[in-house]
Amino acid sequence: MPPRSVHRTCLKRSAPSNPRGCPPLGSCDPRGILFSLKLIGKHMILRGLELLASLLRFVVGVLMFSLAIPVGLQVIARYTGVIPVYLWTEELATFIFVWVVMLGSALAVWEGTHFDVQVIPGAKHPLLAFLQQALVLGLVAGFALLFAWYGIDYAKFGGNQTSVMMRANLMFTHISVPIAGVLWAVFALYRLYQAFAVYRTEGRAVS
Repeated sequence: MPPRSVHRTCLKRSAPSNPRGCPPLGSCDPRGILFSLKLIGKHMILRGLELLASLLRFVVGVLMFSLAIPVGLQVIARYTGVIPVYLWTEELATFIFVWVVMLGSALAVWEGTHFDVQVIPGAKHPLLAFLQQALVLGLVAGFALLFAWYGIDYAKFGGNQTSVMMRANLMFTHISVPIAGVLWAVFALYRLYQAFAVYRTEGRAVS
């Protein structure tokens, strides 16, 4: 048996309830504990994805800086003749550019900065607005999963080949395809979840 003071403290904590009927954080009610764990889990997932997006921004920035080196060598060699034309610089620039495109496109899914065309007017009703977003994000996630699945065989195919000039294993670039597909799918599905959460909130307000 817990002391009476502890029991009274638990009762005081669990007495108030929020508008959704969920016990408050720190409640001794098992529902309150589950609710707290649920909120903590959501925060951890969001924080993890934000850290992943920050890492992608850093990697893309480094790659863009690195891309300027072989491209600069090509420009200097072709237009000044100060240095010989190194053919390997073209391959290296291509490899880096592939990674910039793949990782940058994944980052654009997270930030919602991909170009899109509005075919139908934006819906004002929460349900219709959610369905519009769900259709787009669902198609992105589905395409991303196909990209990731078939990208595995594509990466294996690249592993059996080497580049002409650098003699580098082409899996170095081919592996970017399934990695990008996984990132697209994760980011799109989380944005879909966020859209559903907004719909639930706005739907209650309307009803």
